[in-house]
Amino acid sequence: MKKSVLSFGSPKELEAKRIAEIKSLSYLERLMILIEVSYTLKIVNRISIQKRMKFY
Repeated sequence: MKKSVLSFGSPKELEAKRIAEIKSLSYLERLMILIEVSYTLKIVNRISIQKRMKFY
């Protein structure tokens, strides 16, 4: 999967570029991204709970 630079332009242009990029992905690529994001959120939640427990 190629990386594209999406940090230049107005917010509407950036959103349109992001939507076009997502639509160009295959089903398998979308599924892999969803799994990766889900795993990352689960790990972040676990780390934040551990950090909160340290301060108490």
